[in-house]
Amino acid sequence: MSTVFTEAELLAQPANDYMNAAQQQFFRTLLLRQRAELQNRIDEEFIALRERDTSSDPADIGSAEEQRHWQLRLLEREKKLLDKMGEALERLACGEYGWCRESGEPIGLKRLLLRPTASLSIEAKERQEQREKHLRHA
Repeated sequence: MSTVFTEAELLAQPANDYMNAAQQQFFRTLLLRQRAELQNRIDEEFIALRERDTSSDPADIGSAEEQRHWQLRLLEREKKLLDKMGEALERLACGEYGWCRESGEPIGLKRLLLRPTASLSIEAKERQEQREKHLRHA
């Protein structure tokens, strides 16, 4: 079993150790913990939505519906993040985690610490955003 690093120890690793077994274990642990926390939040939100009181006051009903709509949008975003976490764990399982799916270059430890679900390097992500911006303005 590999030692699990702290963030500081992870960042202090030599570049040629990129995505070794211990680093992969660090990100697997991080993703599993974040996924469990997110799943718990989603479950709590669903319970709160189901238990919400209904009012007969039209103003309260409208306000409650707006709040419910906002919560459902938030849950949808959190569900997408949950899916991305699952995809990242799959990339870990097949040895593709940490490598840009577009260029094959390392994504980088700092970027992965900030966004553990990243599948593109910063450069590839910027190119993707430029293409999307160009398409929106075309």
